[in-house]
Amino acid sequence: MPEFKIRKMQLILEDVHHDGGPKPDKPRKLGAIVACVQNPFASVYEPDLQPAMEDLKPLGSEMSERLIAAMGGKEAVDGYGKGAIVGENGELEHAALWHVPGGYAMRGLLGESNAIVPSCMKRGGVGARLDIPLGHINAAYVRSHFDGIEVGLPDGPKADEIVFGLAMSSGGRVHSRMGGLEVWDVKGEDGLR
Repeated sequence: MPEFKIRKMQLILEDVHHDGGPKPDKPRKLGAIVACVQNPFASVYEPDLQPAMEDLKPLGSEMSERLIAAMGGKEAVDGYGKGAIVGENGELEHAALWHVPGGYAMRGLLGESNAIVPSCMKRGGVGARLDIPLGHINAAYVRSHFDGIEVGLPDGPKADEIVFGLAMSSGGRVHSRMGGLEVWDVKGEDGLR
C-alpha cells in the first residue's frame, strides 16, 4: 500500500466581475484546490499502478469536499476539471493515477454529473503551472463552459512529488456568445448534450 504523504494544500478562488464588457448580474466564480504529495513511485518502475488509485480516493474526497464548500455548495457548481503535475523523477502514468480518485470524487459529491471530467497532466519541475480545463458537468458540448484555470505551487512539485488538482466553476464564461448548446437546452442524458 503506497503512501501519498501530503506536504501542502492550496485553495484558489476567483470571482470574474466582467471581461471587458458590461458587468454581469452575478460574478462568475472559479475555484481550484491542489495538493502536493510525495510520489511513492518516483525513480521506480511499478508495472501495476492501478491499485494505488484506491489509496488516493480519500484525498480526492477531501479535496472535493473542501472545494465544493468554498464554491458555495454543490448547487452552485456547474463546471469541473482535474489535472496533475508529476515531478521529474516520476512518470506521466503517476499523474494519471488521479483520473478515478479525483474525477469520481467530484462527480459523486456533486450528484447529477454525466459529462466526462476534462483533464490535463504533465511532467514539470518546481514552480510548474498547469491549465486545468473546465467543462459543463452534464453536457460536454456546452460552449459557454469551455474554459480553464491555472494552478501551481511556487515550491512544488519537487522531483519526487506530484501536485494533484481539482477545479470547479459556477456559470459560463462572462459574455459568452459563441452559440452552440446553451445551458437551458441541456438534457444531460448522455454526458454530451
